Amino acid sequence: MADGGPVTVCFPFVGDLVGGSHISACGLIRKIDRRRFSPLVLVQYPGGAIARLFEDAGIDVEVAPPSAALHHGSRIGALRGLSLASGAVPLAKFLRRRGVAIVHSNDGRTHATWALAAKLARAKLLWHHRGSPDAAGLRLAAPLLANRVVAVSRFASPRARGISAARRTAVIHSPFDTSQTHDRDEARQTILSTLSLSPTARLIAFSGALIARKRPLLFVEAIAALRRRMPDSDVHGLLFGGALDGMDEQVARHAQTHNVGDAIHLMGFRSPGAFWLAGCDLLMVPAIDEPFGRTLVEAMLMGTPVVATASGGNVEAIRDGETGRLVLPENADALADGCRDILTDPQSAIRLAQTAQDEAKSRFGEACHADAIMALYDDMLCRRTRA
Repeated sequence: MADGGPVTVCFPFVGDLVGGSHISACGLIRKIDRRRFSPLVLVQYPGGAIARLFEDAGIDVEVAPPSAALHHGSRIGALRGLSLASGAVPLAKFLRRRGVAIVHSNDGRTHATWALAAKLARAKLLWHHRGSPDAAGLRLAAPLLANRVVAVSRFASPRARGISAARRTAVIHSPFDTSQTHDRDEARQTILSTLSLSPTARLIAFSGALIARKRPLLFVEAIAALRRRMPDSDVHGLLFGGALDGMDEQVARHAQTHNVGDAIHLMGFRSPGAFWLAGCDLLMVPAIDEPFGRTLVEAMLMGTPVVATASGGNVEAIRDGETGRLVLPENADALADGCRDILTDPQSAIRLAQTAQDEAKSRFGEACHADAIMALYDDMLCRRTRA
């Protein structure tokens, strides 16, 4: 880069399954000060879902140099690790050729593919961690390769034990478009029409990938428990999100087992997600050890009350009884009780939702997130933070 010009920050992405990390990165890149930093967004699959996400937001993308295809959730064994290490050399040459000063990696597959390449290219590495604090990469690779680590919550931060990146870690919550609004009545009518439900139906949302950690089967059990508590109400559970490893079929079978087959609706991935959350009476978050759930905050911003397990990053986003309800983990009855309390006390639900919306707007905006990240970039480059 030329002296005084913008610093090139590389955002590589591996795979083509869109998740919260991509949405958050998109929000960050939109707000980056182009006078200071020039983002270089790399994708593995031109025309794929990740490429379209960024292009639809007006962000240019380029095709990354060839690298291994890593599947979501798959473990990286010794042989694959050796293959990734050897593949880091051509990636490092690419980074040097493009004058990249910082590599900002955003998920496990990207860390595995690009972290060593950043080191070999003598670029700074910002390791953005959005997963478990016990993740192998965070424990074993980040201390050796990352210049700085960003964790999306205190829960997700590396533990200060042995060799650790804890002292190089900053907690910065994920960014959200706080200006986004949707007509709740319109969204509700869209859902009722889509599913041919009665106007009095009570709509309980689950939002996120259908994977075991997010507990979609527990959601089904909680809907069954809620219907027993509210026999005169037409309660329906709507699962928004794509399924992995046949979880959609497991959910359907579980619903039949618990006699709620007609009340559980697999909605698939729907965009924009906030619109569909706005149409629901509340969002239930049964997930365990969720680092920092995006849909939880999106629901708050839409004025949709939230009932979540007191686990992981949920406790950092919600104040129980003030901005949502926190209940015992792994407990369908506790989830059902929390939902019933909100559904049967509409005035309290309105106050809860309004307080949550106001707090989410003040805490989780894209601009304040980008300012915090850019201050880290400056720190990594030993530059004074610009006003």
